[in-house]
Amino acid sequence: MLTESKPRPSESTPNAGSDAIVIGAGLGGLAAAMRLGAKGYRVTVIDRLDMPGGRGSSISQGGYRFDLGPTIVTVPQVLRELWAACGRDFDRDVDLRAMDPFYEIRWPDGSNFTARQSTDAMRAEVARLSPGDLPGYDRFLKDSERRYAFGFEDLGRRPMHKLWDLIKVLPTFAALRADKSVYAHAASRVKDERLRFALSFHPLFIGGDPFHVTSMYILVSHLEKEFGVHYAMGGVAAIALAMAGAIGDQGGTLRLNAEVDEILLSDGRATGVRLTDGQVLAADVVVSNADSGHTYDRLLRNHPRKSWTQAKLARKRWSMGLFVWYFGTKGTKLKWPDVGHHTIVVGPRYKQHIRDIFIRGKLAEDMSLYVHRPTVTDPSAAPAGDDTFYALSPVPHLGIGQTDWAAEAEPYRQKMQKMLEERLLPDLGDHLTEQLVFTPNSFETRYLSPYGSGFSIEPRILQSAWFRPHNVSEEAKGLYLVGAGTHPGAGLPGVISSAEVLGKLVPDAPRRMARRMAAE
Repeated sequence: MLTESKPRPSESTPNAGSDAIVIGAGLGGLAAAMRLGAKGYRVTVIDRLDMPGGRGSSISQGGYRFDLGPTIVTVPQVLRELWAACGRDFDRDVDLRAMDPFYEIRWPDGSNFTARQSTDAMRAEVARLSPGDLPGYDRFLKDSERRYAFGFEDLGRRPMHKLWDLIKVLPTFAALRADKSVYAHAASRVKDERLRFALSFHPLFIGGDPFHVTSMYILVSHLEKEFGVHYAMGGVAAIALAMAGAIGDQGGTLRLNAEVDEILLSDGRATGVRLTDGQVLAADVVVSNADSGHTYDRLLRNHPRKSWTQAKLARKRWSMGLFVWYFGTKGTKLKWPDVGHHTIVVGPRYKQHIRDIFIRGKLAEDMSLYVHRPTVTDPSAAPAGDDTFYALSPVPHLGIGQTDWAAEAEPYRQKMQKMLEERLLPDLGDHLTEQLVFTPNSFETRYLSPYGSGFSIEPRILQSAWFRPHNVSEEAKGLYLVGAGTHPGAGLPGVISSAEVLGKLVPDAPRRMARRMAAE
């Protein structure tokens, strides 16, 4: 539940008013608006797209619904707690379905690994691939649980904007060997390279290089085992629409097809925003769900910055880009019966391919694919008898890569189709209907993501917690940040938790605080 606290003198306190503006209707921004609405603010959410959800929105084309970004919910309690903080019941607003299995991993040699919630089922999968690795796998699960308790339930759900917050936890970081990478930790527990992949690839879901991201992120294995993997009927976009409905019920306003051009400051305090059409909106609290890089580099461009200067942002390591091919298939509902809701089709290389993406900036000939087939669970995503898919390939972001996507998008899509036909979906080309492609350029233009990165700043150890752009801005009082580019980081649980952290930093709106004091 939301823990409320009185603001310290160093934290920004609204003046007489109680208006709040949230820039961006991504999942973090919508969650922030709900938190602020519950605290008594009149909230206006502004987004340049035509529907809420940001990366979690969808596009419908020819009867097919393409879920653009996140496809699963791994920690449903953070959503249920958000709804409860607003006096609502999440499960009345959203139809969330538990999935079993979670996903299947397929390697080039024909072997596979099916991830499930049951520990016994998972141990059976490990034993089938490499029985000698069972003891190491059991140790890995215990390691994952310890890191979950510390990294998610502790650090991930409280503010980390003071240096002392970091100093206090350094001994725990050291004890948990946070200096090791996710892959290095998996390799220390199991010997089979396929199992090392299965236990280490998860940071890619939040934009991290498994060979460099801190081993704290092995906590994802515990998340999956403890809470399961879920799918929202209607896609994650259905969650976003439910959030928008909650904001409206609180008296808030969602302004779509409107873009913020600048955050306005007066005497070092955020006072509102100016839209690209010149309209000025005043506010006592401004929350940016825009990428932290865009917030500081663009939205505060006319103001001096002490901490997040252009030079400092340029030195950061950004998450990889994404190439996503969305497509519908005709008459395939009963075709490919062995292909489930989520499949990971692994390419011939792991470490060197990741190095191509994150270090060399090279668009490799080979690829590994994350394939989403929501119609296995939710037939509403396609016309009757048809299927909807997306296939996602990590690629270099625009700041490191030299790829001309205007020229390379179609050849790369064709390589992706060929791989799918050979490894997962035979005769795919005979059934294709509607199609849509997103490249890193799409992420840059649609989401205003620096360098077209898929997940903002990469979650390396010196770019996490206190080292990440803070939820309470150092650049202006009354300015706060939520979403993937701030603490605790990317991924649906992360951005929802960033709004929970926000709720612990922003005081109640004055009129609500006055009512509470009168009641006491």
